[in-house]
This record gives sequence, structure tokens and C-alpha cells, in this order.
Amino acid sequence: MKVKNVIELKQAIAANEKEIKLMNSMSISNSIKLNPGQSLIAGSDNILLSFINGDGIALTQNNSISGLAIQTSPSKRAIFIDSSRMDLGEIKLTNLVVTGMVQLITRGYNKNLSVVIDDLDIVSADARSYPERPMKYGVNVYQGALTIYNFNPEEGSEIKVTATNVSVGRKNAPALGSGIFISGFNDDSGKVVIDQLTTNDVYSNGMIPTGQPNLITGGIFIVYGAHAKDVVSNGVVVTYGTNDMVLDVWGSVDRWVVKEEVISYGTSGIGFVNFGDVKDFRAEKTITTNGSGARGFNQYDGTIEKAYFEKIVTKGDGSIGMQFSKPVGDITIGSDISTSGSVGQTLVKGEIMTLAADALSVLAGGSIKTLEVKGNIETHGANVVSYHINGGKVDKLLLSGKLIANGDGAKEVVIQNDGKTDRSAIEAYL
Repeated sequence: MKVKNVIELKQAIAANEKEIKLMNSMSISNSIKLNPGQSLIAGSDNILLSFINGDGIALTQNNSISGLAIQTSPSKRAIFIDSSRMDLGEIKLTNLVVTGMVQLITRGYNKNLSVVIDDLDIVSADARSYPERPMKYGVNVYQGALTIYNFNPEEGSEIKVTATNVSVGRKNAPALGSGIFISGFNDDSGKVVIDQLTTNDVYSNGMIPTGQPNLITGGIFIVYGAHAKDVVSNGVVVTYGTNDMVLDVWGSVDRWVVKEEVISYGTSGIGFVNFGDVKDFRAEKTITTNGSGARGFNQYDGTIEKAYFEKIVTKGDGSIGMQFSKPVGDITIGSDISTSGSVGQTLVKGEIMTLAADALSVLAGGSIKTLEVKGNIETHGANVVSYHINGGKVDKLLLSGKLIANGDGAKEVVIQNDGKTDRSAIEAYL
């Protein structure tokens, strides 16, 4: 059914027309709610559906939206779920330009949902005011411009996700809160299975006050209860604020390929932080962090079986290049690990701590099966260490470049443990 104005649109929804084509742009006073099986599609080019007050389009079951631009206030939900049905069927979103959140949350009465997204561009959104926030490791997490969240802890509840060509924010005009946020209820219930996630450019800013210890965001955040089989980041991923992780995993990822740069501009940001289980991670461009306590890579919990980082650069006091506190497999750096900074404060598991901007740090409980660095391991700052084994171990080190420590009191190597470390490689270099 073709509709040309708001009255016809509401009549078509009430009449339960299955396919509703919008022929003109429309401004609607309040939210609209699609019935099960209904779809909204653009009947011509450049159709803008704007909502003057409150949220935008509520979905119920087996709904699709295609070819539209949708606009609400950035702090409102442009697309969301409002349904008491157990099986929500398939929600399909294709070829959309959106201002406002896309928030797909299943709750206690919703048990099953399949989400299919292709070509979704969220220009602007503010996700900071929504109360459902995962909590673990001493921190809470803001939702994202795109939020997919299983908030049903019942056994058997599951969301299945295929999302391709997702963009969030703009350069120097990021979305507020997290960028892309996908979460289960917790580690053990309320599952989300991500068959595929591909992203274009993602820009986000949590707008968190400096010194706030228990609140974080992520540019792309695979939270607990979420299992991603294949993630490909085709565009840059950039965060701007305090405690903004760029890439973060609390769940599990089989394969993640990052084809463009990963950049953090905020205090206590981290380029890639892993608390989950990752089988294969590959960053083909540089991970760069700017700001005090902003680290390149952290392995805090879980493990990584295999990872490749082209280059890691940190710029700030307390900004460690790479730090490991759990066992991992084979880690390869295509060129350099480089830090520029001294000792400074940073957020660690919900606490503000003082750390030195070491290039490589392996703590007690951490180990690396094979570490291959094809360039240099270098620091540029006072009282830091380039290669610091502080209670952990590296079974095998392959270093093609040099150990460089530029700065007062800086050291090339410090080994503080009785565990197995490839001392021979270090001794041969020295």
C-alpha cells in the first residue's frame, strides 16, 4: 500500500497492511508501532521519516524497514522493540540512514529473535541515558548507537545476528556512549550468536568525566554472553573520550580482522582490550592511543590463541604498549611496539592505578607462547622499561629489530620472575 501522508500511514498500520510504501517524507508527532509482519519501505528516493516528540518506530515481530532516512532527537530511539511476544521472528533493517539509537533489546517475555542488518548508517545518537548496562570487572558499560542486547536470562533465550555494512558517527562528530554494543544477559545466560558483523567507519565518545573509575564504553564492544563467529572492521574505529575502549571483548570471538586504523584520543582508553576468548585476531593497520593511561593492547582475562598487530603506538604517561596478565598463544607484531611517556595514572578493572609506559609488560599469571616482533620494542620516556617481564613469562621470543630505551632511568630489559622466559634471545641481543 502506498501512503502519502501521516494519516494514510496510520490508517495502513491500523488496517494491518503488510507492505507499506512511503511516497513522501513525513513528520510525525509521536512514535508509531508496527504490527507483526508489517514492513515499511521507501517508495521513492530521499524519504525522511522524522519524529517530533520521543521515540521513532516500535517493532513487534517479523518486521522490516528498508530504504529510509529516520530521524529522532539523538538521545531517543529511532528504532526499538516493544513487544510481549515470545518469538519475535526476524527483524530486518536494510539501507537506512538514522539519527537516534537503534536499540534491539529482548526482555523477560521475549525468548527468540533473529536480526538481519545490511547498510545501516547511524549518523548521530546518544545512548548514555538508558539504564540497562552490563557490569563486570568493577565497571558498567554504556549502551551504543547500535545496541543488540538479550536481557532475558531464561534458559534457551537467544538472539541471532547478521549485521553488515554498519557505520556509526562521523569524524570529530562521534556518537555518544558506545558505538556498536552487542551483549547477552551475562556469561552464562541470555545468549547472542553473531554469525557475521562487518563495519565501516565507527566514531564514538562516552563523554565520561576524567577520573571516573567505574564507567566505560567501547567503539565496538562484544560483551559477555555474545559469541561472534566472524567480525570484519573495514573502516576506522575511533574513540574520543575518557575510559573509551576502541575494541573490547568480554564474550568470545572466533575471528576478527581489522583492516583500518584503530585510534583512541582519550585518557585511559585502550586500542584493544580482551577479557574474553578470542581465537584469531588481526589488526592490519596501526593501533594508536593518545592520552594518559591509554594503552595499546591489554589481555586481562580469557585468552587469545593467535593475534597479529601491524604496529602499536602509545602517546602518554602510563600508556603501556602491550600488557598480558593471562596466558595467550602466538603474538606477532609486523613492525614496532612504541611508547612515548613516563609514569602516569590509568583505569584498571574499576580502579585508578599508577603504571609506567612500558612497551611490553608481562605480569604474574600472564604468559606468551611465542612473541615475534619484526621491528623494534622501544620506549621514549623516563623510568620505563622496553621489555618488562614482571612475574610472567615468554616461552619464545623472536626479535628482528632492537630494544630501545630513550629517557632518564629507562631500561631496555627487566626480568623479575623465576618462570621460564626466553632469556637467551635477550642475552644474545645485549
